[in-house]
Amino acid sequence: MDQTILYILIVFSISFGLTMLALIDIILKDFGSSKAKLLWHFVAIIPIIGWLIYLIFGFKKGKKKKLT
Repeated sequence: MDQTILYILIVFSISFGLTMLALIDIILKDFGSSKAKLLWHFVAIIPIIGWLIYLIFGFKKGKKKKLT
């Protein structure tokens, strides 16, 4: 029982970390419109698989903003 809880916590921790990375990436990119950016934010926060959906479909759509 204890190891099952540990495995679940590990999976959720990794998923949470990857979700945070996806959200940071979305913040730093320009998707052309506010609606598209908001849509990707909502997709990324879907539990467990949102970051994966963003990685597969949305990661290459945005363009990095130039920081000056």
